[in-house]
Amino acid sequence: MKALAFALSAAVALALSACAGDRPRNQTGGSASTEIKQDSRNAALTAKVKSALAADVGLSTLKIDVDSMGNTVTLKGAVDSADTRRRAEEVARKVDGVATVRNELTVRSGG
Repeated sequence: MKALAFALSAAVALALSACAGDRPRNQTGGSASTEIKQDSRNAALTAKVKSALAADVGLSTLKIDVDSMGNTVTLKGAVDSADTRRRAEEVARKVDGVATVRNELTVRSGG
């Protein structure tokens, strides 16, 4: 009977230790909490860039989508001119925390 209890205890301990290694991980091998922190940083940088674009008189009325991954910001949408496209990139680039701007804005025809 003691041998059965010991074997059962060992099996439970083994199963529990295997489950402890099953925590969610992101692509870089970090924990779920690390991924949440990065998502929060991405959201904060996106908000800072959107605020900067909204504060610029020439850009405030435009719908420019902003996404962030690390310190890289991507701008998407359609604008009226090449000058406006360049201006949006300049404004985004000046935001603290932005290292790279991927400008995927398109110029509407006739602009």
